[in-house]
Amino acid sequence: MGGHAAPRTGPLSRIGEGLGNARDWLDRHGRKAWITATVLGFITVWPAGLGLGAYMLMTGRFSRSAYPDHAAKSRFKGETQMFCRRSSHRNTFRSSGNTAFDAYKADTLKRLEDEQEAFEGFLQRLREAKDKQEFDRFMDERATTAAETATTPASTDEPARGAY
Repeated sequence: MGGHAAPRTGPLSRIGEGLGNARDWLDRHGRKAWITATVLGFITVWPAGLGLGAYMLMTGRFSRSAYPDHAAKSRFKGETQMFCRRSSHRNTFRSSGNTAFDAYKADTLKRLEDEQEAFEGFLQRLREAKDKQEFDRFMDERATTAAETATTPASTDEPARGAY
């Protein structure tokens, strides 16, 4: 009843402590150790690998900045995050320091965006033309069927319309 809580010694606390020790060991050895553990987890027990992969993504262990000692040794010193889309998108518009290259890059990106818009417009027109062609074919078939039914005399076995 005093304000002091007794230390946990149950099996769950021992499992949690073991997982914490494993996490610390993997962190000390860097991202390659995490990836290796994830791959081995997939090979042996796929839910374990899936769990490790999800844990790595949620805690940011894919980023190089999570391991400063390993990032300094990397041959990709400018790259801070390997699998993060935002990082590559952010670096696209950052100045390289070379104004001629930056102008060339801006012009090329603008040209590619214009080409993409033109191609998407072309695809939209192509879809519309195909839809119109299919609709016209449907209407022609419907008109042909209606014309055939109108020219074919009604059989005498059927009662006249409205008659019961």
